[in-house]
Amino acid sequence: MKKTDTQNGGGQGKVEAKSSAAEGLRELFVDELKDIIYAERALVKALPKMANNATEPKLISAIEQHITVTEGQVKRLEQVFEILGESNRGKKCDAMEGLIKEGESILEETEQGPVRDAGIISASQKIEHYEIASYGTLIAFAKTLGEDEVASLLEATLAEEKEADALLTDSAYNSINFEASEEDAE
Repeated sequence: MKKTDTQNGGGQGKVEAKSSAAEGLRELFVDELKDIIYAERALVKALPKMANNATEPKLISAIEQHITVTEGQVKRLEQVFEILGESNRGKKCDAMEGLIKEGESILEETEQGPVRDAGIISASQKIEHYEIASYGTLIAFAKTLGEDEVASLLEATLAEEKEADALLTDSAYNSINFEASEEDAE
């Protein structure tokens, strides 16, 4: 008797791979690098909007600094592609597109001030966590493939992403979230 999709796991059938699907770890690695360079480039365009809509000076400063850091990360990724002898043309990153869109929704759904600032931090941390997960995986792939120089470059970026996340947490906990909660009390 042939198993139905329902018997194979709750209605989730097997997915047929595209003809262009990665066949090996190196191909998957390069594909994921194309995804993250697209994501970083999209972020360079999206971050100024977040900074322009924030009100807390430390948050604005943190976002503006991260724009510069992200531009450096794009350059570092371009170096990675050069080392690997691959094109640095990005591939649309659906995850980053969704995270940026969610951030824009937060801007539309909040009034300028501490509540919006808290929302900007929330959206920014989701982005940082996506990047942290992505770079962690890319580093593991690079090391597995013996690409030590590439792994080192990616580790530098991962450290920056973790630092940005810690800065956002600090900003949220030390002032912004408390100011936003005071608005609820008014």
